[in-house]
Amino acid sequence: MGTRALEFMIAHPDSEPGTTAQVTRLQQLLARADSVATAQRDGIVHVHAAVEQKRKLRAEMLSVPIAHLAEVGLAASREEHELGKAFRFKPDANTYLAFRTAARSMATAADANRQVLLKYGLSESVLAEFVKKLDEFDAALALGNDGKTAHVGATREIRSGSSEILRAIRVMNGRNRQRFADDAQLLGSWFSASKILGRPQPDTPSEGETPAGGTPPSGRANPAA
Repeated sequence: MGTRALEFMIAHPDSEPGTTAQVTRLQQLLARADSVATAQRDGIVHVHAAVEQKRKLRAEMLSVPIAHLAEVGLAASREEHELGKAFRFKPDANTYLAFRTAARSMATAADANRQVLLKYGLSESVLAEFVKKLDEFDAALALGNDGKTAHVGATREIRSGSSEILRAIRVMNGRNRQRFADDAQLLGSWFSASKILGRPQPDTPSEGETPAGGTPPSGRANPAA
C-alpha cells in the first residue's frame, strides 16, 4: 500500500509544502522498511544456518572425539579412578547448550590430564579437532542467537514502521480528496492506491465507508491502525 500510494503521489505531485513533506517522509519510511525487511530475512537465514551447523557438529563430535575420549577415559580410570567419570558423556545433555557445556568440560579435562591419557591411547590430533569443532559450535550458537535477536528486533520495527506509513497516507488522504473532488477517475485511483490489500472496500466509498487511511464524510478521523 505504501509503495502504491507513493507511486501515485509521484505521478500526481502536489505543490503544497505540507503534502510535499509527507511524500518525502513516506519515501524515507519505505526505504527504511526495505532495509529492516532485509535484516529480518537475514536473521531467519542465520537462525536456520546455525541450526544446521549445530546439528552437524554435534553428530560429528559424538561419533568421533567424544566416543574416543570416553574409551580412553575408561581405560585410564584403572590408574586414575575419577577419569572414568570425567569422560562419561552426560546422557541428559540433550539441549545444544547442555551439550556444549558437557563437551567443553570433557575437552578441558582431557587437556588437564593429557599425560595420563596419552598412556592409554589418547590421540592428540583427535583432541585438537575436538577443540576446533567446539569453537565452531560456539560460533554457531552465537550466530543463531544474533539471528534470532535481529529477526525479533526487525519484526517489531516493521510493525511500528507500518503504522507510521499508514499514518502518513491518512494525512495525505484529506488533501487528495480535496484535490480530486471533481475528478472521479483520479479520486478512484487514489482510493485504490491507498487501500490495504485483503481488506475489501469499494473504489468510491459510500456513506459511512472510507478507504484505508481515509476520513469519513462526517470529518471524524478513524483511529490509526
